[in-house]
Amino acid sequence: MPQPPQSYRELETLITAEYDTLSKRLQQTARFMLDHPQEVALATVAKIAEQADVTPSTLIRLANSLGFKGFSEMQQLFRSRLVDELPNYTERIRAVRSATGETPDSTQLLWEFADANRAVLEQLPSRINPESLEKALDIFEQAHAIHVMGARRSFMVASYMTYALAHVDKPALLVSGLGGMYGEQLRAMSQHDALLTISFSPYAEESQKAYEDAHQRGLPIVVITDSTLSPLARFADVVFVVNEAEVKSFRSLTASLCLTQALAIALGVRQDKSRDKALGKVQAKAQSKKRKT
Repeated sequence: MPQPPQSYRELETLITAEYDTLSKRLQQTARFMLDHPQEVALATVAKIAEQADVTPSTLIRLANSLGFKGFSEMQQLFRSRLVDELPNYTERIRAVRSATGETPDSTQLLWEFADANRAVLEQLPSRINPESLEKALDIFEQAHAIHVMGARRSFMVASYMTYALAHVDKPALLVSGLGGMYGEQLRAMSQHDALLTISFSPYAEESQKAYEDAHQRGLPIVVITDSTLSPLARFADVVFVVNEAEVKSFRSLTASLCLTQALAIALGVRQDKSRDKALGKVQAKAQSKKRKT
């Protein structure tokens, strides 16, 4: 089975290349999908099949022929495209209404977001490698200061992490670019510091620049992102892949916030134990000296 495409553009290229080899029914399906990507991103399998004038099984057969395990896996590429190419919330809302014919009320939306976020939070602990957690904490504990980078929608996660680290007495600096000073803030990173970068598709250029700068200077790097294929994953010392909830093309940050909170508090616990241990040694040394005198 061929390796499935990893982006909508790769899928589009593959369909174009394989189009002549497909049956007429699959060609009809593929043509509809490329002509109506918003509908494919948001509608159900039954609705898409009805609009394309094919059976739901035809959609599944097309997905399998292109290397996907099922239709939902292929549909995710259409949803990612919608998020990346329709950054304006008003445009996304309009796309949802156009594709589904629905106008959900506020209570319905609240339940959908709550259910989706509950599901990803339940899955989060099993998807995070305990060894990666400990390695990230080793990096944070040994660093003189932690520089935290998160641009655009990731900024909220980065700013919270900076706040939380400050409250566990760990020097932390938010790379905010305030006043256009990204360069100056990055130059403040010393060889004894570490970088935490949070970035999700379509991966902010500012985050990639911070990552590359830290890598070139040999700083340890911890990354929170959404794919092992992320451009920020290649040289990172620790990579946390977080799957966020998505409702009608709107992605949450609940799982990322939960992970950063756990990291910050776990670091605080570590530091507190280290201080107790150091204090115990000082007291033991003082008592030993007192006995000798």
